[in-house]
Amino acid sequence: AHAMGQRPITFLRQVVALCTYPNLLDSPSFPEDAKERARRILQGCGGNSLGSYTASQGINCIREDVASYIERRDGGVPADPDNIYLTTGASDGISAILKILVSGGGKSRTGVMIPIPQYPLYSAAISELDAIQVNYYLDEENCWALNVNELRRALNEAKAYCNPKVLCIINPGNPTGQVQNRKCIEDVIHFAWEEKLFLLADEVYQDNVYSEGCQFHSFKKILYEMGPEYYNNVELASFHSTSKGYMGECGYRGGYMEVINLHPEIKGQLVKLLSVRLCPPVSGQAAMDIVVNPPVPGEESYAQFIKEKESVLNNLAKKAKLTEDMFNKIPGIHCNPLQGAMYAFPRIFIPSKAIEEAKAHKMAPDMFYCMKLLEETGICVVPGSGFGQREGTYHFRMTILPPVEKLKILLEKVKDFHIKFLEKYA
Repeated sequence: AHAMGQRPITFLRQVVALCTYPNLLDSPSFPEDAKERARRILQGCGGNSLGSYTASQGINCIREDVASYIERRDGGVPADPDNIYLTTGASDGISAILKILVSGGGKSRTGVMIPIPQYPLYSAAISELDAIQVNYYLDEENCWALNVNELRRALNEAKAYCNPKVLCIINPGNPTGQVQNRKCIEDVIHFAWEEKLFLLADEVYQDNVYSEGCQFHSFKKILYEMGPEYYNNVELASFHSTSKGYMGECGYRGGYMEVINLHPEIKGQLVKLLSVRLCPPVSGQAAMDIVVNPPVPGEESYAQFIKEKESVLNNLAKKAKLTEDMFNKIPGIHCNPLQGAMYAFPRIFIPSKAIEEAKAHKMAPDMFYCMKLLEETGICVVPGSGFGQREGTYHFRMTILPPVEKLKILLEKVKDFHIKFLEKYA
């Protein structure tokens, strides 16, 4: 986000600066609410310094702030700081959880169900752990919705060659940008409960919801509202991060996971596993604290914070609509509504002549298309084959992060390129 010109949130940077160089606590240039937060974070650090190792699970007071944030977000559903683990971005948490879940050999090797298209962290982590990837397809015709019948198909087919134990959900979706509705989440939870699957809810885009009538529902909240039969039994790990949302602070590598219904002995093993990497970056932990403990009404930084936050999110919503509208005006490109996240994932028509030429170059057709786009326009997008897609369909993923004026020029260039590409290979 910042590489594309998004401005950092002032308050977050002030607190991290104060934590990094505590001499600034005497400076009149910094607001008192930022100083209060910095002092509290530093008190949780050994020797009052960000340069100390912290507990492997993360600084206690930050985990308490995360738990309070989750309770506020979910309308009072209780959260226990002891179930919160601060992580090096969400990726680190996802990899750690997969590591403790993967076991067995041959047909009893752990299967991990992931959405297709997916964020390639999942396929990479599964491959690294030598687990079995089990694909379930999102329904492109239905705005990339998740269908329980498709989950059941994928699970039943996978049982022939592995032991499916984990179900990953990305909501809002990456690369597909859909936002799951409440009914869909209830169906998924019921399915996981029925099949005794461990749920991984990747919710790093929870602040990025743009479409009218769409709302972010956390898996934890819905699980709680479905009653004790579900809430006390379904194992769930949910992930959040400083990298997305309105913050865009991906360089700090800040994140957390909340893990519920983990057997106490397994929890001990998880803490032991996390201890091997000592602790997450402490400046990233501080940045995460500001995401979950931002200025509140009545504090001096509140007005500026809200103004900056809303400016970023309103801008992204505008760019989501602009991108969808402009893509859908191009013949041979179809783009579903960008309900959330930060990407467009349009479907592109590639003529058979181009498919043959791609094969001659030993390239996937959409990779061939994306390379041509890069060579001819300087625009870099990621081919759909990098995320997975239904056989015979082609896509690319493009971020909506550039400033509006630049984004308009970029989309015009894609349009001109695509029309020429169709003419050349028609």
